[in-house]
Amino acid sequence: LDTSQIIKGGCAELLYVYTDVEPVTFNRGFYSIDMRFFYRVTLQVGTGTPRSTEVEGLCVFDKRCILFGSEGSAKTFSSDTTLENIAPQRSLPTAVVEAVDPIVLDARIMDCCGKRDCDCDLCEVPSFVNGCFDGELSSGDDSRRIYVTLGQFSIVRLERDSQLLVPVYDYCMPDKECSCGSGSEDPCGIFR
Repeated sequence: LDTSQIIKGGCAELLYVYTDVEPVTFNRGFYSIDMRFFYRVTLQVGTGTPRSTEVEGLCVFDKRCILFGSEGSAKTFSSDTTLENIAPQRSLPTAVVEAVDPIVLDARIMDCCGKRDCDCDLCEVPSFVNGCFDGELSSGDDSRRIYVTLGQFSIVRLERDSQLLVPVYDYCMPDKECSCGSGSEDPCGIFR
């Protein structure tokens, strides 16, 4: 990156989304969903010659949303509960994030003033995300950085278990013969 002058477009792959659900304090039934997206981004970096070098890096993005997830006042006990741990489980809804791989909208090389302006540290990256890269991740010397703008489409929802009563009927033989297609009967009359 020290000698690079231009960046050409590349591709991005969504590796993992970490989610955390917490109730909103003064709004009953509402929950805060904190998400951290981990991306592998591959770009073409040029030094002014016709030949470019492929670089691969990690992008991290944090997002928070608040959704209504109803009030879960039911206390849940299971066979896993022991006498030492007799407290019921919290009845939090489950956060589900559906997302597709993003597209790279823009990438720029920026000179840094020496202080870090991001709050993510390499020690916060899960080990299985580190394993998705060929080499070891490095934060570099912080003299230059690549800032990437990604276009991400995602759907966030809250799910909660619910009990349904579904009637079950025995198998029965039809007592009328279907005369479908025979003659010129009115289709609406057949379906009535």
